[in-house]
Amino acid sequence: MLLVLGLLTALGPFAIDMYVPGFPAMSAALHTGPSAIQLTLTAFLAGVVVGQFLIGPVSDALGRRRPLIVGCAGFVVSALACALAPSIGVLLATRFIQGIAGAAGMVLARAVIADRFRGHDVPRYMALLGQILCVAPVIAPVIGGGILAVSSWRAIFVALCALGAVLLVAVIAKVPETLAPEQRHQGGPADTFRAMGRLACHRAFLGNTLVLGFSSAALFGYISGSSFVFEHIHGVSAGVFALIFAVNSVGQLIAGAVFAKLAHRLRINTLLAASVALTATAALAQVLITALLGESFAGSWITQFVFLSGIGMAIPATMTLGQNLGRHASGAASALLGGLQFLFGAAGSSLVGLFGQNSSLPMGLVMLTSMALAVLCLVVLVRPRQGHGEVAVH
Repeated sequence: MLLVLGLLTALGPFAIDMYVPGFPAMSAALHTGPSAIQLTLTAFLAGVVVGQFLIGPVSDALGRRRPLIVGCAGFVVSALACALAPSIGVLLATRFIQGIAGAAGMVLARAVIADRFRGHDVPRYMALLGQILCVAPVIAPVIGGGILAVSSWRAIFVALCALGAVLLVAVIAKVPETLAPEQRHQGGPADTFRAMGRLACHRAFLGNTLVLGFSSAALFGYISGSSFVFEHIHGVSAGVFALIFAVNSVGQLIAGAVFAKLAHRLRINTLLAASVALTATAALAQVLITALLGESFAGSWITQFVFLSGIGMAIPATMTLGQNLGRHASGAASALLGGLQFLFGAAGSSLVGLFGQNSSLPMGLVMLTSMALAVLCLVVLVRPRQGHGEVAVH
């Protein structure tokens, strides 16, 4: 079941990154400009945000299994529709629908874990989901490039359709219903949306959600700006940048594994405070190095590696605390956590491109500002010393 949940979590990142190498071919085939093709990515991200806000609360009333099966089936159909899209307008519409369907796996995987497990198992499996989210964006473009080498960009969506079909069968076979009828919100979806409103007004839950959102804004700022920094400013090749990106992702993976181990012995709130402090310090160091010493290849790489290591612990920590605080409405809690994560992430990615491309400072400032806001939310709202959402410590 955990393997299936992990693959469901990776489905969204695969749909985001697998087709990126095919952007030029798509532009030529659909007779449109690069900006219109970029909008297909925005449409998918918008669908992911909308889908999480809708599917999470609905699952608190209907259970997890049925929405998950419908979401997987919708992903299969929409991926096939993307492969057959005759125009950019149709592709934009189908990508938005695909984002909504793909959100089911992301939001419900966290809800199922919150339903099924207790204590120190929750941070361990949240860290596992986080590690999968680190690996998927690294290998997805490689797989997409391999498909393009032997076929067209439409074959990438056919491959996504096939992956969705495999996961649909796996969900039917291996993921049971984890929310018993007596635990569901009896007032229907309307009652679960009200539960979402109550969660949003809970100080500690809101704090963890905002820390996750601002950390994701910094992360997406790094993802959108790092290739420009290394390839255009420091002059490395695309292959060398891929190696740098992979090494940084390994740091994030290792940090997630360390978090899973330490969660047995230390308070999750303590780990969250330490990881946010580490991440903010790395972002500050990157800005100071660039502003005072100029562009530095080694400085950029080292600070970004440390930054991602902090992110590798901060994300599963906020997810764990948020899901524990919202255990009475796990679907709604997962929706708020995941929805704001992608919403803030999309904003961070967009901001990097708005402030020029003459130095690495725009990326660094977006990362630093985001992490400064995360620190503020941590201190004012989360208040780690109070231990809200904590799990038992061995």
